[in-house]
Amino acid sequence: MAVMVGKGAMTNSIEELAGTDFLLVAGSNTTEAHPVISLRMKRAVRNGAKLVVIDPRKIELTKWASRHLQINIGTDIPLFNALAHVMIKEDLYDREYVEKRTEGFDELAKHVEFYTPEYAAEVCGVPAEDIVATAREYAEASPKAAICYTLGITEHSCGSHNVQSIANLGMLGGNFGMPNAGVNPLRGQNNVQGASDSGALPTDLPGYQKVERPGVREKFEKAWGAELPKRRGITKITAMDQMLRGRVRGVYIMGENTVISDPNTNHAQKALEAAEFIVVQDIFMTDTARLADVVLPAGSFAESDGTFANSERRVQRVRPAIKPVGESRTDVDILLDLMGRFGIVQDLESPSDVWDEMRKLAPIFGGITYERLDAEGGLQWPCPTEDHPGTEYLHADEMESGLPGYFAPVDHIPPAEPTDSEYPLVLTTGRRRSTYHTGTQTGRASGFDLLVATELAEINPYDADQLELTDGETIVVRSRRGEVEVPVLITDKSPHGTIFMSFAFPELTQTNRLTSDAYDFITETPEFKACAVRIEKIAPVTASAD
Repeated sequence: MAVMVGKGAMTNSIEELAGTDFLLVAGSNTTEAHPVISLRMKRAVRNGAKLVVIDPRKIELTKWASRHLQINIGTDIPLFNALAHVMIKEDLYDREYVEKRTEGFDELAKHVEFYTPEYAAEVCGVPAEDIVATAREYAEASPKAAICYTLGITEHSCGSHNVQSIANLGMLGGNFGMPNAGVNPLRGQNNVQGASDSGALPTDLPGYQKVERPGVREKFEKAWGAELPKRRGITKITAMDQMLRGRVRGVYIMGENTVISDPNTNHAQKALEAAEFIVVQDIFMTDTARLADVVLPAGSFAESDGTFANSERRVQRVRPAIKPVGESRTDVDILLDLMGRFGIVQDLESPSDVWDEMRKLAPIFGGITYERLDAEGGLQWPCPTEDHPGTEYLHADEMESGLPGYFAPVDHIPPAEPTDSEYPLVLTTGRRRSTYHTGTQTGRASGFDLLVATELAEINPYDADQLELTDGETIVVRSRRGEVEVPVLITDKSPHGTIFMSFAFPELTQTNRLTSDAYDFITETPEFKACAVRIEKIAPVTASAD
């Protein structure tokens, strides 16, 4: 497989982005989804760095870009393969780095021969000369060139291959293990990195230790006093299908509004309704919590003690500003009490006890103590010992795995649901700066109504003209799975043939009633970024004669 890109985390640090010479930002509406990180990108541009944005939409970040590669949705792999083609053909790649620290170069070179700039231009819809210029600029800036990407890369049925094609480019430039460089996935929500670090993955125990690896399971069984499964678990996508088949009968959901955030809402709701017993642990009575047999009211971040980990692998202390309100309790208290009732009593009383246990069992956190976090304000893993300073950027002397980085040739895979005469438009979904995810939190703050009062279907002026739509008109957007009513926003942010919507207004517009339940065949990440839809005008209501 290709080099592991920071176990899902940034290989480099956020502050380093401001000092890079070249930024390639792909599938990331950074100013809206990661506004703090976007400030570092803007600073880099002011410092003289070149910024190339790869995105089907004319997002706000393009205002700072020296070039916008406005590719067709789902054509990332041909573009990255073409960039690799140019770097290899013109001998622009870091030959020393490739020879000393990678394997599989010859196979990649042969594979990308087919992906000429001219071919990629035809598939991607961008000029061939822009592809060539981008490849040359990236190579010239290397090894001080950084790539950033987000859900626009991963939320495709070929998301894993998209990431592999990016990793190939990073290794060609020699940009792993160097400051102000790397390949940097920007995580989508608060502490999603910390959840992964802590073992909230079907394949891993805390610290990214594989369930099947010899000695790993036994180590945790001894510490926890319980027998653990010998095989890796299943993803949520698989679990939902298993609920419908009666093979998964009990579900415990923490801090996730599944019936709103999952693709194909109707499928998700039917799956949960088929389960025999549902527990939801959350801070609000969400749409998902209303389906639960038991709701455990949890404390919010402002009521919690513990640690968060951010996109750059930085572990930081979190302290409560207030006590848990009403009957709510912190997640740690709820889980420890549940384990006690199951008869598995843990010698843990506080979040610091939990963290100490995790760092003793997971080597990458071994040197991160509460005392150091209090004194230093945060530490980046890997941090194996208490005298280790933390790791600003990964892969400095060798890949974290200890193995060479391996080039992984991948081919173009189009979106799972193509457009046709019945559903001629592509719906792509994303986030807005003034709302957050499913609106569970921001939807309760009335002030946000002044910024974005309702969901909007952003459509290109050409398409609006063809469909005879007016700005603000309410339409029906329909897919093979469902339909929603939503006002129109006519804007050139959306390319011809594309509609953009978020899913932050579930009470009025459940966007995920439309989205496809296709998913990546490796990670089972849903394909939120492309599905086929059509627009229908709402017929005016006429008064009937007496």
